[in-house]
Amino acid sequence: MAKTLTASFVLAALTVLSNAELLVNRASDPCAAIAGQKWVAPQDVRACFTSFKVDPVIKANIVDVVNKTLAFHTSPNYELLAPEPFTADVHENLLADLARISGQQYPSDFDLHIDVSRTIKRLNDGHCVYVNSCYDSLFLTFLPIPVVLLTDSLGVQTVHIAPEAFNVSSVEFADEIQVWQDALPGSLKGQLESLSGATVLLINGADPFAAVDANAQITGSFQPLGTRQNSFFSSYNRAATGWSYILGNFAQMSLPLADSATLTILRNGKIIPETITLPYRSRIGTTAIPWTDSTSFRQNNCVAIPGTNGENLNDPSNPLRKRENAPLPASNAFRQQAPASPADQIKHAMNTILDTAPVLDVALPPGLVPAAPISGSAGVSEFHLLADKKTGVLALGSFSDSSFDGFEQTLLTGLQNLKAAGATQLIVDVSNNGGGFICIAHWLHRIIVGPKTTSVPQAGLNTTARAGPLAQLIVKSILNNPAVDPHANLLYNPVNWAFPQNNTFFPANFDWLDPAVHKVINGRQDAFSLTLSDGCQPFDMTPPEEALFDPRSVVIVSNGRCASSCALFSITMAKEEGTKTVVLGGKNGIEQRYCGTVGGQSTDFSTMDTEVKTALLKNNTLAPPDFMTNSVQGITWRLGFGIQDPTQPEEWQDHPANVNLPLTAAIVNNPVAIWNEIAKTVL
Repeated sequence: MAKTLTASFVLAALTVLSNAELLVNRASDPCAAIAGQKWVAPQDVRACFTSFKVDPVIKANIVDVVNKTLAFHTSPNYELLAPEPFTADVHENLLADLARISGQQYPSDFDLHIDVSRTIKRLNDGHCVYVNSCYDSLFLTFLPIPVVLLTDSLGVQTVHIAPEAFNVSSVEFADEIQVWQDALPGSLKGQLESLSGATVLLINGADPFAAVDANAQITGSFQPLGTRQNSFFSSYNRAATGWSYILGNFAQMSLPLADSATLTILRNGKIIPETITLPYRSRIGTTAIPWTDSTSFRQNNCVAIPGTNGENLNDPSNPLRKRENAPLPASNAFRQQAPASPADQIKHAMNTILDTAPVLDVALPPGLVPAAPISGSAGVSEFHLLADKKTGVLALGSFSDSSFDGFEQTLLTGLQNLKAAGATQLIVDVSNNGGGFICIAHWLHRIIVGPKTTSVPQAGLNTTARAGPLAQLIVKSILNNPAVDPHANLLYNPVNWAFPQNNTFFPANFDWLDPAVHKVINGRQDAFSLTLSDGCQPFDMTPPEEALFDPRSVVIVSNGRCASSCALFSITMAKEEGTKTVVLGGKNGIEQRYCGTVGGQSTDFSTMDTEVKTALLKNNTLAPPDFMTNSVQGITWRLGFGIQDPTQPEEWQDHPANVNLPLTAAIVNNPVAIWNEIAKTVL
């Protein structure tokens, strides 16, 4: 018995010591303090993030990789000073700012990251985005009160806590909602639901639009100011798994940079304003790898992983010499599109924006979810026939889906089913559509309007790629040594591209970057390829011989956040076919544009690095080194040229919406109510 008691005492003592050591470790190591926790205070995440000093070698590596990758990006000289109407929105000398960053001192590696990220975001180009998974969305930081901008019957606009705010937050944040309930003052404690729909008079002591405009200056992604303002507010999207609720930048942040928000509000049915302060709370992100202390935090989340850098496709460890056998780019986690199969991502060109936050699966409340979709709906495509029995709706959340061929068939079958059900006019809702397959944009255009000069042999834009010295060397390496790319895996292989006049593909020995087309852009010399076709036609599925809808009886609707392949589709439909465009919400007096970040084809450093390595050019002084960090650098690789002015990129031509539909309490974030209003007032 004595031995048993002694053993128990020793075990208990060791447990106490172990727990004490754990507490000491957590106290002295800010990353250990948040290890293994789902929810933490933003200041505790910052304490971990800011505990790392700048490593000059890693800093130099980041700047070098970004700098040299930008040689493949089509737009840095345009983005020095964008032409009107975007001159006030895009005027970033990126190379000069990277030189500034190289010489600047920072209190922590996290402060360095914020500067690099925001510098590149000033391009307002959702293709050219820098992400470091050590920090970006490792924790996502939330408030339970997403906001909306509502317009009353007199045209007066006010910011409100979204009417559905509590319904969303009580489900998505069920395990944390009590923290916010308890944070409310006095008699409001536990009454979070009563805040839903309240008018927001002040945010942090200032007019709410001070916060809206401050966010618009740093959020990036879209050139138009109105679209960046709209990102502050909540909205919706048809996702691959159902209807998704977008919280907006006020209620969701990818970095833990705010600890609380103080709002002066007027609740529904009240006449006296009240002031509340709610804490932001940070939730562990889906990309985070567990850690126990600062060392394992850095090792697990901050160091380059497979997919961060490219691969030599001729390496003996890849015996099939196929691109799909290489690790998928790390950028996949941050692409604003529905997931696509690896094989389809390789086979079919993509045009998609990136963001520092991955796509979330926050559910649209059941009362707002459109009911009874018609037969043929699948994935990101949902079809509805409105109560008027003549208006069909295609809710299209992405131009990407799990299967390219299946996606083509879904779009065709769904639209045919709408027509068979009696639809004579069509609403295409592309709210928060970040792009996807380029040829799906062509396909949708072609099947809606039928065969005509604007849809055959190409239903998209002519494009060019940048013809910098390293890009030219990649092409020459392929031409001089056919063993470099025997399976035509590389983007720079001439057999992958076609002449725009008739979609005839380039011969295998054609140097399509030399001679280059030289231009002077904002006083700087630049060089591009000859004009390229997207090469989507002939399609691998036979399109109908007749138009499914008169394009003049089609309306494309979004909150302006329609990018990349979504923009390619919307622009060609609007400018070539006379399709109407509608933007939901937006501040009075601010031009609302139906799309942004057009590009032509997007990609990233990892993909370019694969091109460089496979072409045996990694040791060239022009080649970017491997990232040492778990980072992503996106680029626009091909740039689409205009419809109304084909001598200039479509990126910098105007896309004003035909109609700016004010959002009211009766229709906000309610897709069916919005569609009915459009059918009544626009079609």
